[in-house]
Amino acid sequence: MFVTQLSLADFRSWEFAELTLEPGVTTLTGRNGQGKTNLVEAIEYLATLGSHRVASDAPLIRFGAPRAIVRARVQAGIEDTRALALEIELHSGKPNKAALNRGPLRRVRDILGALRVVLFSPEDLALVKGDPSDRRRFIDDLLTQRWPRLAGVRADYDRVLRQRSMLLKSLSGRRGPTSGDAAATLEVWDEQLARLGGEIVAARLQTLDEMGPHVAEAYLAIAPSNNDAKVAYRSSSLGLDPGPGEAVPEALLDATPEELAERLRVRMGERRAEEMARGVTLVGPHRDDLVLSLGHLPAKGYASHGESWSFALSLRLGAYALLRADGVEPVLILDDVFAELDEVRRARLAERIAGAEQVIITAAVASDVPDALAGRRWIIDAGTVRLDDDE
Repeated sequence: MFVTQLSLADFRSWEFAELTLEPGVTTLTGRNGQGKTNLVEAIEYLATLGSHRVASDAPLIRFGAPRAIVRARVQAGIEDTRALALEIELHSGKPNKAALNRGPLRRVRDILGALRVVLFSPEDLALVKGDPSDRRRFIDDLLTQRWPRLAGVRADYDRVLRQRSMLLKSLSGRRGPTSGDAAATLEVWDEQLARLGGEIVAARLQTLDEMGPHVAEAYLAIAPSNNDAKVAYRSSSLGLDPGPGEAVPEALLDATPEELAERLRVRMGERRAEEMARGVTLVGPHRDDLVLSLGHLPAKGYASHGESWSFALSLRLGAYALLRADGVEPVLILDDVFAELDEVRRARLAERIAGAEQVIITAAVASDVPDALAGRRWIIDAGTVRLDDDE
């Protein structure tokens, strides 16, 4: 799978941009602030309906413009010439729109799965050093790329979580028994939260179990270290609190979504009084975390800057390898990555991704990109995109 054409209108800093792409390596070079990252961010948005830089869509629309448009043509493979035309309109203050092969889609999320992308950027350091929300977003975005229907499950879970938390907040601080109507409504939200949460947790556990070996292998290939990189799952709702290097029990890995949902129901019952007193939902996958460890130590707080960078990169490469194992050739995007890596890690990374079907690299300085990744180069300057005349 690879992108053959990208077109933007009023996206980020670009009033208009268009460029053709090919399989293999493409490098976008130019001084900082010229819009390189905005181009790859548009590709990322088509694949994930999100950005690695902002939490909402509003900043993606060029200042003063009523909407932004992102279009791309995607080819299934080098030998498979089937192509798809993808389009998304981002609007300020009203719902976005999407189209596939010029046919309007009923829901924007129906475009998910048409393009798969794995993007690594400097912001990914937060996967190791940041909050649990950063790691939850990482794993959930990967779930959606593997199984696009889970985008609907995630949206439904977020909706139920908001409604249930609002009800708990309205009940917090009250004295005496809960009214029959409120109790019945809370039970309805409990059931939905448990059912949807069980499906999300099951998908997370399966994905982490399958991705773990890829992460460990990528870390050993990139980092000059003998430490093993491991990823585990922490969930107070399921009684999971693994130490560094510890794995998830097989019984949980084999649990069905229904069995996990039942565990969540039981836990909600146990914490009902505490939730009502605090007015917040304390049970569910929105409270979970990924435990990253190097050897027998937690990566957060113990890993050096270089080790943290290598671990974050290994997580993305693990996701890339997992998608490939699923039979998908995702587009691999490295956004301003090589400037942060030493020569050893640069060379090892270049060797690691040499077989990717399409790699898109952004770099302020072309010399930061290893010679092994020489390819087609576009120069981004003063709102223009042009091929490098020295190629």
